[in-house]
Amino acid sequence: MKIAIQGELGSFSHEAAEAMFRAAKFGGTTLRDATFGSAVNRVTIVPCARSLEVFDRVRSGKVDGAVIPIENSLAGSVAEHFDLLLSRDVYIIREFRLRIVHNLIAKPGTKLSAVRRVFSHPVALDQCRELFARNSKLEPVPFYDTAGSVKHIVAENLRDAAAIASRRAAEVYHGKILRSGIEDDKKNFTRFFLIKRGKPKPAKAQSRQNRHKTKADKTSLAFSVKNIPGALFKALSVFALRDISLSKIESRPVRGRPWEYVFFVDLLRGDDEDSRNALRHLSEVAELVKVLGVYPQA
Repeated sequence: MKIAIQGELGSFSHEAAEAMFRAAKFGGTTLRDATFGSAVNRVTIVPCARSLEVFDRVRSGKVDGAVIPIENSLAGSVAEHFDLLLSRDVYIIREFRLRIVHNLIAKPGTKLSAVRRVFSHPVALDQCRELFARNSKLEPVPFYDTAGSVKHIVAENLRDAAAIASRRAAEVYHGKILRSGIEDDKKNFTRFFLIKRGKPKPAKAQSRQNRHKTKADKTSLAFSVKNIPGALFKALSVFALRDISLSKIESRPVRGRPWEYVFFVDLLRGDDEDSRNALRHLSEVAELVKVLGVYPQA
């Protein structure tokens, strides 16, 4: 099985993908049938340079699925991935929350006292401000990817540089961890989606056995309404009337239509009668409704 990620091997997406399939294998919920058609025993990670490439590989069938970051508890949502979920024919089948632990990694033999430059993705650098505040000699250097920064300093034999990345990146590129757990906030989590080509299957299209195994109890969807008084209130009321809780709502601008927006919503409900009735009701008051996925809550 091939699973695409955005970024290099050793990235947090790589770590999340391995953890997601490992949890499914040993947690008694083997990813099979409704997910990929057969039990998953071996996963090959396919790194991609851009997010668009990840989604296009899924859509074309070059990979079986992809693991994408969708939201960080500190940095917020990954806007591009929301846009691609809406525009591409893919759907969410799992979510996973990964605790983000940043590490200062250098080429073996490099001492911390010799480090003057620290490479990493801008978000990772921003999440390790205290490291730079305590060490004025260290210069943060923005780079395209956390794991890519480790790959760069090791391949280029940079003795005055280090990188901020995951422990997995140190393993992949044979780097040495100089400091671990250097993130400012220990409650730093990223939420990832496992996506697949196609559209979500309604509960009636799945066997009773599969519905029991997956325990899908969360729904992600997108909708848009006309810019008229009370339109958003009416759209959200379809859930309130049925005691369906929303855990997230945010808006994104519609490409090519300035000052018009699409709302992305997470419902704490799976594919049951109340949620289906709510979606039918929503389609009556909204211009667009797209279910992005029905999946087990992490």
